[in-house]
Amino acid sequence: MLTFTIRRLVIAIPTLLFISLAIFLLLELAPGDPMAQVPLTVPPEVKAKMREALGLGEPVYIRFFKWIIQFFWVEPQVLIDNLLGTGFADGKLRILSWQTRSPVMDIVAQRLPQTLTVVGLSYVLGVLLAMPIGIYSAYRQYSFFDQIGTFISMVGYSVPTFFTGVLLIVIFSVTLGWFPSIYDTMHQVNDWDSLVIQIKQMIMPVSVLALYNAAQISRFMRASMLDNLNQDYVRTARAKGLSEKVVVLIHVLRNSMIPVVTVIALGVPQVFGGAIITEQVFKVNGLGHLLIGAIEANDLPMVQTLTFIFAVLIVLFNLIADVLYSLLDPRIRYE
Repeated sequence: MLTFTIRRLVIAIPTLLFISLAIFLLLELAPGDPMAQVPLTVPPEVKAKMREALGLGEPVYIRFFKWIIQFFWVEPQVLIDNLLGTGFADGKLRILSWQTRSPVMDIVAQRLPQTLTVVGLSYVLGVLLAMPIGIYSAYRQYSFFDQIGTFISMVGYSVPTFFTGVLLIVIFSVTLGWFPSIYDTMHQVNDWDSLVIQIKQMIMPVSVLALYNAAQISRFMRASMLDNLNQDYVRTARAKGLSEKVVVLIHVLRNSMIPVVTVIALGVPQVFGGAIITEQVFKVNGLGHLLIGAIEANDLPMVQTLTFIFAVLIVLFNLIADVLYSLLDPRIRYE
C-alpha cells in the first residue's frame, strides 16, 4: 500500500502540471480584458503601462513559468513563515489578484472559514443523514419508509438549489421572519446570544445543501446495499446463525461502502469549492462567491489559482478513495 501511494503521488506531479497548463491556456483563450473596467478617460499609454504592471506584456510561457514558481515554491514558503515565524518568503513576489492587488492565497485564507462553516457542515450533515436512510431503505425495500425516502431524495436531487434556497427565503424570511435571508460574514460569536444569531443565519443555507447532498448519497447507498443483500455470502452468513444486525451492518454494509466511498470522497472538493449557486443566493462570502466575482472581473490569477486548487483536491481525494477501498475490502490489494 505504501508503494502504491508513493507511486500515485509521483504520477500526480505531471498530471497536475498538465492540468495547470490546460487551465492557464484555456483562461488565456477566454474572451475578456482586465483593462475593460478601466474608465474611457484613461489615456492609452497609461493603459499600456497598467498592462505591463500586471505582467500582460510578457509571453505566455514566461507568465506560466512564473505562476508555477510562485504557486509551488513561494506560497509554501509563505505558509511556513506564518506557522514558524521564519522569513523564507521575504521580498519574493507572490501571486497577486488583478482586482484587489492583494496576494491570492491571503484572500483564499480569509474566505475559507466561511466555506467550511456553511458548506462543510452541510456536507457532513448530508452524509450523516444519507447513510442510515439509504441502509434502512434498502433493507426495507418497497416499505412506506422506502417510498417516502425515495420521493424526498428524488425531489432533493432534482430540484435545483437556487430554487430551494429562494423558496426557503420566501417562507422563513419574508413570510414568517424566522431567519435572516442574507448571511452576515462579519458576525462574530462572543456569547450565547451571538451564537444563536449565527445558528439562525446558518440554518437555511446548510439545510439546502444538506438536502441536496443527502439525496444524492442516499440513492447510491440504497442501490449498493440492494446489490449486496442478494449475494451468496449474505445467505451463507444467515445460514451460520449470525444475527440480522451483524449481517447487515458488518458484512453487507462494509462491501456496500466501496462504491459509496468514491461518491463521498469526490464530493469533498466541492466543500472547498463552495456551493457557488447557494453562496450567491444567501450571500455567503465563501470560495464559491469569490470565484464568481473573479470571473466577472476577469481576474485571471484568482480564477486560475482557485481552479487549480480544486483540481489538486480532486486528485488527492481520488487517492484517498483508493486507499479506503483496501481498508473496506481486504481482497483489494495494490501491487
